[in-house]
Amino acid sequence: MRRPAVRHPRTHYEALDRADPLAGVRGAFRLRDGLIYLDGNSLGPVCEPAARAVRRALDEEWAASLIAGWNAHDWIGLPTRLGDRIGRLIGAAPGQVVVCDSISVNLFKLLAFALGLRPGRTRILSTVDNFPTDLYMAQGLQALLGEGRCRLDRVAPESIVDAVDADTAVVMLTQVDFRSGRMLDMRALTRALQAKGALVLWDLAHSAGAVPVDLDGCGADLAVGCGYKYLNGGPGAPAFLYVAARHQAGARQPLSGWMGHARPFAFEAAYRPAAGPAGFLAGTPAILACRALEGALSLWDGIDMAAVRAKSVALTEAFIAEVEASPALASLELLSPRDPALRGSQVALSHPDAHAIVQALIEEDVVGDFREPDVLRFGFTPLYLRHVDVFDAVRRLEAVVGERRHDAERFRVRRAVT
Repeated sequence: MRRPAVRHPRTHYEALDRADPLAGVRGAFRLRDGLIYLDGNSLGPVCEPAARAVRRALDEEWAASLIAGWNAHDWIGLPTRLGDRIGRLIGAAPGQVVVCDSISVNLFKLLAFALGLRPGRTRILSTVDNFPTDLYMAQGLQALLGEGRCRLDRVAPESIVDAVDADTAVVMLTQVDFRSGRMLDMRALTRALQAKGALVLWDLAHSAGAVPVDLDGCGADLAVGCGYKYLNGGPGAPAFLYVAARHQAGARQPLSGWMGHARPFAFEAAYRPAAGPAGFLAGTPAILACRALEGALSLWDGIDMAAVRAKSVALTEAFIAEVEASPALASLELLSPRDPALRGSQVALSHPDAHAIVQALIEEDVVGDFREPDVLRFGFTPLYLRHVDVFDAVRRLEAVVGERRHDAERFRVRRAVT
């Protein structure tokens, strides 16, 4: 059911921007005039600290030092240093997070690791609506090990706690759903699942840098996340993984590459894992990508996640209210939870012509994205979005839908990336 019509003039949002404690951060991002970027939940925009960090790595490190850069500029220590910086944003004390690989690869590592921590248990449990790559990696591990050693089961989200049995080694959950933006109660679910003997692995792809996360405070076991969405580390930025300190002396991760060795440059024939999060490394880190992420993370120095969350809620609440107060947008249905406590930093709407509407809206300089089968998805990144962007975005959405601009044939063409 739609809420009673509530519309505010643009001056209302301009006043909110003048009082915004995060307003000064916007200038660090390269966003051209007129563009309203509501796709930071897929890829964050370029920020100046990231660009400077890459230029410095090229000109002052790689070009000047060549191979000596591994020592002279401590490239070798980047994965754990960056891990600790991300740890501050996700409630993880130092020595539990490492930056490496992709979410998919890190999931494979941690799922296998979790099975080792629960010997005799073979079951990975997840929800039917979890992000596909999470399920794919579990399916791949099952195919590799065989169902006698690893089996993925999927259940409805509301049944996840009751579905844990004596054979469940790990429960794999995504805190903020990629389609609807629904946010799970990490603390309550972690405790309930652990009480039944399972480990809990959290996917923070749509959480890190968007909503407050307290892995240590929630007693989480394992987690993964990416660097290219709300952390703004650039396309293909390295991901990260978290392993609670209490588990680090347990089982081994399966990808025993040389960077995870206790002494990689001893070139020993037998593998000995490094202590701490470094033991979860595999191949050589991508230094330029790490430097870009490092620059982007510097924007978070001094940022209060409570202020980020407060602005996120204000932006998404205003967007929903403006959409629902517009007669021209009556054909759009809200998919995200109405209660902001249950919603991450995005709003999802549904419409039979969702793909075409998103494409037409992009032509109007409002960038969101489309998800199958009929979802218009808008991400709200408080570091650079303004309150007036909400007002302007909804007015442009009204023009697209109300005037049926999305009926143009060019908006029906599906590209490789949607």
